[in-house]
Amino acid sequence: MSIIVTGATGHLGRLIVESLLGRGVPADGIVALGRDTTRLADLAQRGVTVRRADYNEPESLRSAFAGGEKLLYVSGTELGRRAEQARNVVAAAREAGVGLVAYTSIVKADTSRLILASEHRATEEEIAASGLPYVFLRNSWYIENYLPQIPTYLEHGIAGAAGDGQVSAAVRADYAEAAAVVATTDGHAGRAYELGGAPFTMNEFAAELSRQTGRVVTYTDLPEEKYVEVLVGAGVPRDYAALLADGDRGMAQGELYAEGDDLARLLGREPVTLADAIRAAL
Repeated sequence: MSIIVTGATGHLGRLIVESLLGRGVPADGIVALGRDTTRLADLAQRGVTVRRADYNEPESLRSAFAGGEKLLYVSGTELGRRAEQARNVVAAAREAGVGLVAYTSIVKADTSRLILASEHRATEEEIAASGLPYVFLRNSWYIENYLPQIPTYLEHGIAGAAGDGQVSAAVRADYAEAAAVVATTDGHAGRAYELGGAPFTMNEFAAELSRQTGRVVTYTDLPEEKYVEVLVGAGVPRDYAALLADGDRGMAQGELYAEGDDLARLLGREPVTLADAIRAAL
């Protein structure tokens, strides 16, 4: 069995490869793809097959997917190009005769009004229309989205536009392990898993950070437009600031809340908690 992992030079893709190895998949049964294969040299030394692939270059995908039985398609990061890239990936996967495409999407992709969700929805539709067996791994936010900001939170507090909305965030490693489970077990074709950890609000995040550090950390809720201006004032490019603020808007409206316990069921355990993730980051 050959399992292809796209985006293996990125955080999630790399963790998926490691999870596959940890689950006992032989190294020579894994194909790790990336645009810069020098960043995958250590995997090649461990016996993993490494190939170059670029979502924007159809020929590179056709070569990279050859012989693959299952494809773990990690979503790209080039906003505005992901729908076109999906067409390239699907065409190459069909030509290669891939037996299952598992795509890392976003929670509630079929109904979400998040700016980020539109391209994920288009990608899901492209895959579903292809006739290929598929499974959608609809991930909520990463807890790691917040952890690098802890020094800033401790000094200035937390600002946002999420209100009392809950986010079902989980650590990347848990999402990666869930993807590896899907690739190495049966019965997932045609499923759309809504994946996330125990939900929390930003007020709860602030309270947990306060508890663990002994510092008073507060959350200040702002109108979406005001939050954009705060981010721009902190040096964030306006387009990206608008994207972040839209994420908070979606959180306030329940669009980042993963219904059910799909992640825990795939993992066979509870996901890493916010408290444990903060503790590991301090």
